[in-house]
Amino acid sequence: MRTIAKLAVGAVLVAGAVAVAGWVLSAPQRLDETTLAAMGPGDAVRGERIFWAGGCTSCHAKPGSEGDARLQLVGGLELKTPFGTFVAPNISQDPTDGIGGWTSADLANAMLKGVSPDGSHFYPAFPYASYARMKPSDVGDLYAYLKTLPAVPGKAADHKLGFPFNIRRGLGLWKLLYLSDRPVVAFSEGTPDNVLAGRYLVEGPGHCGECHTPRDFIGGPKTGEWLAGAVAAEGKGKVPNITGGEGGIGGWSEGEIAYFLETGFTPDFDSVGGSMTEVQKNMAKLTPEDRSAIAAYLKSVPPHPNGF
Repeated sequence: MRTIAKLAVGAVLVAGAVAVAGWVLSAPQRLDETTLAAMGPGDAVRGERIFWAGGCTSCHAKPGSEGDARLQLVGGLELKTPFGTFVAPNISQDPTDGIGGWTSADLANAMLKGVSPDGSHFYPAFPYASYARMKPSDVGDLYAYLKTLPAVPGKAADHKLGFPFNIRRGLGLWKLLYLSDRPVVAFSEGTPDNVLAGRYLVEGPGHCGECHTPRDFIGGPKTGEWLAGAVAAEGKGKVPNITGGEGGIGGWSEGEIAYFLETGFTPDFDSVGGSMTEVQKNMAKLTPEDRSAIAAYLKSVPPHPNGF
C-alpha cells in the first residue's frame, strides 16, 4: 500500500508540475519597449497603404459593403470553422464598441503578439500569425490611419466556441508553435529587392498564407506546403494553389499576376470570385510597384503540388 501511495503522490506532483509549466508557458507575451519605440509617431498617408495591404475591410466592414461603407469597420462577419464560429469584431473608432480607446501600443500588441489590451489571447482567426512579421513602424502608420476613420457604434456578437476551444489560455501554447516574426521563405543573398518587398507584403500584412496554405489538425499552417492551396476554413470549397507547382499558377507571368491583382481578370479572361473578390479590391488600392513585387515573390516561392 505504501508503494501505491507513493506512486499516487508522485503522479499528483508530476501532474501539478506539468500544469504549472503549462500555465507559465501559455502566458500572453507583450512587446518590449524597444519594439514599441520603433513604431514612431505614425503617418496616416503611409498607413492607408498598410490598411489596404492588410485587408482590414475584408473581415471588419459590414458584409456586402461597397464604396465608402467599406471604411465603416463595424465587424460582424462570421467565419464558421471546425473549431467553432468566429465573429469579426468592431474595429472602428467607437470608444465603447470598437477600438477608439486603444493606444498605439494596444494595436501593436494585438497585431504582433495576438494579445488584447486586457491581457488575454486573441484567436488566430485574427491573422496575427502573419502580422507578426510586420515592421513596428508600419503598425504605427496603420494606427494613425485608423484614427482618421469613422466611429461606428454597434458591438459585434461573441464567438461561438465549444470546449476546449473556448479556453483562451491554451492559445499561448499554440503561439509557441506557430507565432514567429521570421520570414517563411528564405532567399539567398543577392535576391532582387522587389522579390523581398513582395515577400514582406505577402507573408506579413497581406497574410496570403492564412488562406492559401494547408493547416494541421490544430489549425497551424503547414509551412512546408507554403501557398500550395487548402480546403477553405469554412470547410466548403478550396482555396487555390498560388505557387508554380502542379495545379498552381506556374503558367502565369509576373505581369499577368499583377494585372489580376489590379483588375480581377485572369489570363484566360475569367474573373475573380468568392472571398478573393474582396481581397482583389484591396490589392487594387496598392501601387503598381507593390503589385509587381507581390507577383515577383509568387514567381520565386518554391513550387508545391496542390495542398488539398
